[in-house]
Amino acid sequence: MGTGINGVVVTGLGATTPLGGDAEATWQAMLRGENGIRAIEEEWAASLPVRIAGRVRQEPAEMLDRVQARRLDRCEQLALVAAREAWADAGRPEVDPERLAVVVGTGTGGALTLLGQDDILESSGVRKVSPHTVPMLMANGPAAWVSIELGARGGAHTPVSACASGGEALSLALDLIRLGRADVVVAGGTEACVHPLPLAGFAQAKAHSTRNDEPAAASRPFDTGRDGFVIGEGAGLVVLERAEFAAARGARVYARLAGAGVTSDAHHITAAHAPGQVRAIRTALASAGLAPADVALVLAHATSTQAGDLVEARSIAEAVGTHAAVTATKSMTGHLFGAAGALGAIAAVRAVYDGVVPATRNLESPDPEIGLDVVVGGPRRMPVPAALANAFGFGGHNSALLFTSA
Repeated sequence: MGTGINGVVVTGLGATTPLGGDAEATWQAMLRGENGIRAIEEEWAASLPVRIAGRVRQEPAEMLDRVQARRLDRCEQLALVAAREAWADAGRPEVDPERLAVVVGTGTGGALTLLGQDDILESSGVRKVSPHTVPMLMANGPAAWVSIELGARGGAHTPVSACASGGEALSLALDLIRLGRADVVVAGGTEACVHPLPLAGFAQAKAHSTRNDEPAAASRPFDTGRDGFVIGEGAGLVVLERAEFAAARGARVYARLAGAGVTSDAHHITAAHAPGQVRAIRTALASAGLAPADVALVLAHATSTQAGDLVEARSIAEAVGTHAAVTATKSMTGHLFGAAGALGAIAAVRAVYDGVVPATRNLESPDPEIGLDVVVGGPRRMPVPAALANAFGFGGHNSALLFTSA
């Protein structure tokens, strides 16, 4: 069945992000080093300690049928938009529906629906609550809607692992194909929770940047002046196929998903932990049959927190070494939580395919303790035979994905 280490390929990409309304626009904006973080102009943000976010460039409801959009939470809308793009980009594979699966991770699911409908219940009573509330707020909603859209009957799965969710989604998709349970899997992550409550919560936890007057400079991974992440929204999905299936239909292949590693720290609910990250990376390397020296690029999780960036830098140095180029795209997009791992994967895939690495934005005063070859100043043209994409989440979730050239 072609379930060996080289048997899974990437044939389609889809994204909607703070940098662009599709995957190509997002990638080109990354190469230009653009900023996707802006001030929140709504009145509800005026009294908050945090008033910046990375919001998507294109409203998802504008790309959907009006009635359908009203029945979907924003995170479901974003997932559906990205899934449609990825599916079209892959050439809309003709596949047995029972051999087609979907895996869409999310950190908070339909948080906007949950919070919004609770406000309606409190202010206006039960009769004003939407009858679509439950399917809009449930975390498996994005995967379910994508499966309905594509007619996928091989399973619709939802990893909920905070900021590792998107990465874990691709890892599960890899397993489904390697185990012979699917020929094609649409996988990734989605998130939409720019709302007063999450913003206030992260601010109280001192996890979010408070550079409200400098939104473009707020997310600064690996910089000595980093003061927290910036909340973002968006979705990233990819089409993964059994290599033989893709070859038989003459599909264009971006890269191979050669290996994946998923671990848990069992250490602390929020603090990053190097041993778990190192094990995830080493598991991915073993899964791919690669040595640390083979890795040319690391798409770092690098959220722009003081402790988190340093712990990851040490993990990369221990598991991979200091030879690889490293970049941190959250400097441009903010932190997309459940979609972060999937967007990092898309950037890794394009780096492998195009032979170019986007630079890290806002790295003006590199932290001397990082000790890595972080790409700055502009995109770096270089062969990328293997790229590692990291994603780590609250709860001690660690995901590492390895992509290689086709």
